[in-house]
This record gives sequence, structure tokens and C-alpha cells, in this order.
Amino acid sequence: MALFAKALDKLKNGLQRSRQKITDSLKSVLTFGRKIDDTLLEELEEQLISDDLGVETTMQIIEDLRTAWKEKKITSAEEIVPFLKKDLIEYWPSQDRELKFSDTGTTCIMVTGVNGSGKTTSVAKLAAMLSEQGKQVVLGACDTFRAAAVEQLTIWSERTGVHIVKQQQGSDPASVAYDACEAAIARNADVLIIDTAGRLHTQVNLMKELTKIRDVIAKKIPDAPHEVLQVVDATTGQNAINQAKMFSEAVDVTGLMLAKLDGTAKGGIVVAIRNQINIPVKFIGLGEKPQDIEPFEPETFVEALFS
Repeated sequence: MALFAKALDKLKNGLQRSRQKITDSLKSVLTFGRKIDDTLLEELEEQLISDDLGVETTMQIIEDLRTAWKEKKITSAEEIVPFLKKDLIEYWPSQDRELKFSDTGTTCIMVTGVNGSGKTTSVAKLAAMLSEQGKQVVLGACDTFRAAAVEQLTIWSERTGVHIVKQQQGSDPASVAYDACEAAIARNADVLIIDTAGRLHTQVNLMKELTKIRDVIAKKIPDAPHEVLQVVDATTGQNAINQAKMFSEAVDVTGLMLAKLDGTAKGGIVVAIRNQINIPVKFIGLGEKPQDIEPFEPETFVEALFS
């Protein structure tokens, strides 16, 4: 219970902007004692369409409400928020949010994202979390475009005691990925995490490079990568949907890591991504320390969004 309360408090702080926006929208429509009718649902739809939830997601939510009303599962305005909470929690089944591990050897997790999304820090946090769980972790520093990225990841690896494989700035990222696979196999590592260079989803050549890295990994480790995680900046809003679509087309993204949950985070985008492109959130970043990463829990997230 204490852990839930701590996570809830952190999420409330991070989702402050979104929560206030949604709360204001709900309060303006869901007055006490008001009965549900078409007019109420239309007013609620107008209020909920925002940069966070977007048109498509809001329409789906309203349709769910309309169906529940028609089936007499809800009849008054006071029942709408509890219904919404329950409805949204079901967007993220538990099996979708669990990391997939290899049954036969090293599990490879490839991490990608746009420039400035918080990707390298998220990689370090993930490595620290898995290491604390008793897993032997190897990092592949495949962001060879930025010397600072390799340096940053090296510092993190030293702090957390995780082995890192790297080359000089400007080296072929796929070559680093190959070496990292070799090192992980030689060490009989439980997990290999591949950090790729941040790139805009519109940069076709760089997106092709991601595919090349993935193919190199697949040749060295059976069924790899077992997970492709995309780091999403929680302050991005609707643009995150286009990013997720493009990255998924290039490397079949299996899950999201939500970074930069601060007071300007646009929490509704998490719902929108799940609704529109069916990619689950697996982890959230709640600060800058190595331990500031947690598995995504829909109950906590939804409570923070509506409380």
C-alpha cells in the first residue's frame, strides 16, 4: 500500500497538467444529480477533445459511455468517472505490459526514440532495474553519433556495475551491436540492452539504419530482439503518435517507455497511443535517479489522471 501511495504521488505530480485539464472538463459537465442523455454526452465529448486525448480516442471513450448508458449500466453523471476509470484500466492487459524474456539464452532489448526524448537515461534506468533484480546485464552503446551519449552511458554503467560495449564516435552502429551481441553471448548474460542513436522519425536513412541494427542482432541471437522499446517524451502530446507509428514500421515496436513525467506531461497521450496504434506502455520514468523507473501500472496511472 505504501509503494502504491508513493507511486501515485509521483504520478500525480507528473500528470498535474493533464489531471487539471480533464478534471475541469468533467466538472463543467458532470454536475451533481444530472441524468445521462445525448446532450450530456455531446457536451462531454466537446470538453474531452484536447491535445492529450485527441479526437479519435475521445470518440471511443464517448462511444463506450453511450453503450453503457443504453444498456442501463450507468444512468447518472456521478457514475461516469468511476466507469471511465474502469474502462481505461482495461486498455492495458497485464500480459502486454510484461517484458518478454528468452527461454533459451540472452534476452535482447533494443531501445529507440527521437532526439531529446530521454532515451539514454531511460536505457540506464532499465539496466539498473534489471541488474537489481539479479540479472547480468550488458549494454551496447550504439549511439555513435554523439560522443556525449556514449560518455553518459559509460558513467551510468560504472555507477550500476553493468558491462558496456562501445566503440569510437562515428563507428558503424551495427558493428557495435554485433560486438555487443558477441560480448553478451560470451558472458552468458541474461539481458543485452542496445541503445540506438536518437533520430527523427522522418529521417528515412536513419530509420533504415535501425532496421540494419535489428537484422544484425537477429543473426547473432535467436529470436532477437525480444523487445523493441521506444522512449516517448511525455510532454510531446499528439506528435508522439506519429513517432510511434514510424518507428513501429521500421523495427516493430513492442512497448513504450514513458519519460519526463513532470508537471508538463501530457498523460492523455498514453491512452491515445494505446487506442490508436495498440502499443502498450511498459515502463515510466519518474525522475533522474537510476531507481526512478517503474513498471507501468494502469490502476495507478488512471487514478493519478482522474484524482
